[in-house]
Amino acid sequence: MSTMTPEQAAWFAQTFDRLVGNVGQAVLGKPHVVRLVLTCMLSEGHILLEDAPGTGKTSLARAIAASVQGTQQRIQFTPDLLPSDVTGVTIYDQNSGKFDFHPGPIFASIVLADEINRASPKTQSALLEVMEEGQVTVDGVGHSVGSPFMVIATQNPIEQAGTYRLPEAQLDRFLMKSSIGYPDHASTVEILSGASVRDRSKSLQPLITTQAVTEMAELADRVHVDGAVLEYVSRLAEETRNAAEVRVGVSVRGALALVRCAKVWAAAHGRNYVLPDDIKELAQPAWVHRFVLDPEAEFAGATADAVLGRLLADVAAPQERRSA
Repeated sequence: MSTMTPEQAAWFAQTFDRLVGNVGQAVLGKPHVVRLVLTCMLSEGHILLEDAPGTGKTSLARAIAASVQGTQQRIQFTPDLLPSDVTGVTIYDQNSGKFDFHPGPIFASIVLADEINRASPKTQSALLEVMEEGQVTVDGVGHSVGSPFMVIATQNPIEQAGTYRLPEAQLDRFLMKSSIGYPDHASTVEILSGASVRDRSKSLQPLITTQAVTEMAELADRVHVDGAVLEYVSRLAEETRNAAEVRVGVSVRGALALVRCAKVWAAAHGRNYVLPDDIKELAQPAWVHRFVLDPEAEFAGATADAVLGRLLADVAAPQERRSA
């Protein structure tokens, strides 16, 4: 597969910036988070947004969906939500004498899984297969959800009442985890001045089709990653597993996720090659949620962010290219 040309990288970056600007009309003052979500989409992955209620998690997901000319669904996760409410069910049709599959809301280009950690662990697990393989299996029959497919999940902090902790296996399926945070003063004033507008994403026009999303994802795959950068990612992943504070470090899936994100991030900046700085910038959203800390270390105040920050400082980044 040939490497992305500089002209293709320039087009990719221009299109990416247009998407950021479009989404930014609905989510004010958060361009970095918007770029992360778009990077996740074009990496063909899923993102988990964790923050306090009222910070714009749902608005961001809706704005991303509105910018892409594809199907979208919203699933409100509640304690009584069943797995079949997500994936769909097989129902016997008396007229035809056959069992027909009725797809659930998971069958869409972009799925907003709102407050995912309010559902039971059993229902949360219903997402594992579809997030990893792009299909659901009902009564032994697989059903593809199509392409592109992205889950934008939101969750409230685990300390809040009525929430369940997401299992590690499901967290590992998310390519990234991020938070939005409250807007700055100027953005807050602008939001308040348009208080009559209930949902800014409704006024957004789609900029690209789902086919264009697929094409951009395929183009990003052609971004060059030097062998020295790959070794750097591998060393970082190994160090997360060897850290004294960490019980379970970054898996091979996590290392692959970081490389995939870095390719899109590089293309979004108009480059057809990945820099070590891309790895450093994306390591936190791509890796921190995959850590399982040692209980004693966590009790002593250790955090995944602090551990990863130390490792990034300790592991030397490559200075020279190893492969052309």
